Amino acid sequence: MKHSKHSSKLDSVGMTASILCAIHCALVPLLITSLPLLGLGFLANPWFEWGMITLAVFIGFYAIGLSYFRSHHRVLPLILLFGGFAVIIIGHLYVTSWREAIIVPFGGLLIATAHFFNYKYTTICSSDNTFFHLSHSHPHK
Repeated sequence: MKHSKHSSKLDSVGMTASILCAIHCALVPLLITSLPLLGLGFLANPWFEWGMITLAVFIGFYAIGLSYFRSHHRVLPLILLFGGFAVIIIGHLYVTSWREAIIVPFGGLLIATAHFFNYKYTTICSSDNTFFHLSHSHPHK
């Protein structure tokens, strides 16, 4: 159960960070001219954005990867995590103008959803529960 508590804390951090990332990516293009006046100009800095993406990658793959291999063995959180990061990276590198402010937050919400499912699977995974199971079994205790 130690892993379950550790993973659920990381998933909570991951969900919060991903939702904040989505809000950041949606609002910064709208507020870009007023951010320096408020002392928040660093939020529009590309280094800050890529740093947050890198942090989210480490938290996401650690929390979800560990839970996948150690407890629930369900692939949905991994698919959502990969998809979310792909959307964010494609949005930052290949999409311009107002479309980026729509696409990139969607990637953040996908990552938050991945952490949500991982949290649920880690905390409720039992041999009696077959909801969303992908052919695996739990060790009998």
